[in-house]
Amino acid sequence: MHTKARSKYIQFILTIMLLQTALDAFSQERPVKEQSFKERLFFGGNFGLQFGNETVIDLSPLVGYRLTDKLSAGAGITYMYYRLRVPSVDFSTNIYGGRLFGRYFFLDNLFGHVEYEILNLEVFDIGNVRRVEVTNILVGGGYRQHLGGRTFINILALWNINQSEYSPYRNPIIRMGIGFGI
Repeated sequence: MHTKARSKYIQFILTIMLLQTALDAFSQERPVKEQSFKERLFFGGNFGLQFGNETVIDLSPLVGYRLTDKLSAGAGITYMYYRLRVPSVDFSTNIYGGRLFGRYFFLDNLFGHVEYEILNLEVFDIGNVRRVEVTNILVGGGYRQHLGGRTFINILALWNINQSEYSPYRNPIIRMGIGFGI
């Protein structure tokens, strides 16, 4: 996308987000302390696809709980299929693991995010394939867009502050996911 077109696209997206934020101010939920356990739960996750020399299929469901009006915490599982195809290498692996996360909402739709994740994956070392455990500490922020009712999408920008040579992520990590409350 050309720079001018990209700039217009970003302006359009930011305008839509700003308008939606203004509309959300009129449709506030009851305070968390007035909600039942079930109303405080939310479910969601990420689904990602990438194709090319590197193929990645990511399916990462999660469950969370609103502790206060601004603070939530949760857990999730991660599954990724990863394949690297270059002239001298055709390598694939299944990556799986778990994660714990916390979110703090500074504004109705803007939040900070911290996550501790452990992944198990195969690595290719000089003709040897072996499984390793990788620990990631992800820190960043995100934007929540309500879609209606208790359904929303999240867009996050995260940084792995514990980056290792075997981490499947490269900084920055951009995630987009959907969630819903019950």
